[in-house]
Amino acid sequence: MQKHIVIIGGGFAGLNLAKKLGGHPAYQVTLVDKNNYHFFPPLIYQVATGFLEPSAISYPFRKLFANKSNLHYRYGTLKKVIPEEKKIVTNKGELTYDYLVFACGATTNYFGNENIRKNAIPMKTLSDAISMRNTLLMRMEQATVSKDPKEIEMLLTLVVAGGGPTGVEISGMFAEMKQGILRKDYPELQGRSGGIYLVDGGDYVLSPMSEKSQLHTTAALKKLGVKLIMNTHVNDFADDKVVLSGGEVIPAKNLIWAAGVTAKVFEGIPAACYGRGKRLLVDEFNQVTGLPGIYAIGDTCLLTTDANYPEGHPQVAQVAIQQGLNLAKNFNNLQEGKSLKPFQYKDKGSMAIIGSNKAVADLPHPELHLNGFIAWLAWLFIHLMSLVTYRNRASTLWSWMIAYFSKDQSLRMIIRPTEEDVK
Repeated sequence: MQKHIVIIGGGFAGLNLAKKLGGHPAYQVTLVDKNNYHFFPPLIYQVATGFLEPSAISYPFRKLFANKSNLHYRYGTLKKVIPEEKKIVTNKGELTYDYLVFACGATTNYFGNENIRKNAIPMKTLSDAISMRNTLLMRMEQATVSKDPKEIEMLLTLVVAGGGPTGVEISGMFAEMKQGILRKDYPELQGRSGGIYLVDGGDYVLSPMSEKSQLHTTAALKKLGVKLIMNTHVNDFADDKVVLSGGEVIPAKNLIWAAGVTAKVFEGIPAACYGRGKRLLVDEFNQVTGLPGIYAIGDTCLLTTDANYPEGHPQVAQVAIQQGLNLAKNFNNLQEGKSLKPFQYKDKGSMAIIGSNKAVADLPHPELHLNGFIAWLAWLFIHLMSLVTYRNRASTLWSWMIAYFSKDQSLRMIIRPTEEDVK
């Protein structure tokens, strides 16, 4: 009889696992996700800034699974796991499984600060990106009619918490928009300005990357007018004041939170199964410690058996993709009675874009650092080819070409549900 594999989450890890098992006669696969689409997180900041449509970086699961009769999608949110009955409970009903795979990624970490959670703008999901676009555009419109210079400055001031790739990319994007696009779109704000601040607890931005990348990015951001505040954390955000750990206060209505993530905890999974950052502890085959038949891949797991990563792998897309593919291979090996393959991460390098014609890239084999135009081209190509369908690639390429040659884009529209729709 066919075994039933239930996958919780359709990000990089879950989608690659499901697609690799597509058409396998031994398995029926059900993917459960609270969204009915897969999206590409590295480009959500371009949706947030109005350079890409949401549909350019997302695609429905049911369309992706259309030609594989053993792949199924279930709309819902996981509420509880009952391991002894091999059953999960979602907000839309129950599902039984032979194998359960957690691939639910991570969520924004506010480090217990309720003011930041309530008032900051997160940058984790496609919904966050659309909300951010609406919020910032509405504040621009508010600034055009305000008569109070202090209020205008607070409306136009942007504080970005977190100096990783997301923080760097969105700071650079807004700095370039401020110099060009916003001056054309909002002539009422000529002579008015608000600062762009990037706050991070490290010595330099892009801490996981090479020193060359850090120094090049620092210089490029400063040249764009971004004010870097390093070795500092955001402690609070309330009453239009961003309070920093050094005591400095930045008057601003906009705090973009890109300062960290945490995994999720589920009812029914023993506390002993969780490690640092609430990540599920797994063995070399991604099986959750102490729970036979239950696996975890991607950002939600902590695997410490890889000799090159004894503290666990970075929570990046390539780890999730490779773990999804490796687990699919092991499911096939399990069915065929073959030995399982321990997971070992193959680092393909890291990169970040700073602005038009400006990017940095670190490639591991051989160790090679790129910056400037060549790194920017590499960034564009790799991200374009990583999109899930040809349709996504064509749409994104077209939007990028328009933006590059016109130095503009026409997607800055405030589109939000009415109160009746929300209800």
